Amino acid sequence: MLYLTRKIGESVIINDNVEITVIEVRGKSIKLGFTFPPEISVLRREIYERIQEENRAAAASVEGVSEILSPSAPVAKSAPVAKSAPVAKSD
Repeated sequence: MLYLTRKIGESVIINDNVEITVIEVRGKSIKLGFTFPPEISVLRREIYERIQEENRAAAASVEGVSEILSPSAPVAKSAPVAKSAPVAKSD
């Protein structure tokens, strides 16, 4: 982990396209400003972890449904359909 000391108004640049600026310091709280391209997702850790847990639960649910829908025993094949004899044409 990288530790940096920044003052209000100072920034850190990540990968040339993400800028994090210290906006305000109040007691033990720090307000940060983020500038980043729209294709980058920035989430608070607690939100990120909740999303990951919901994704795992949804994946487990889908796996459970797949197991219910996929029979574990082979399915019996239906009896072959007998071919009918050719019908003679009457003139």
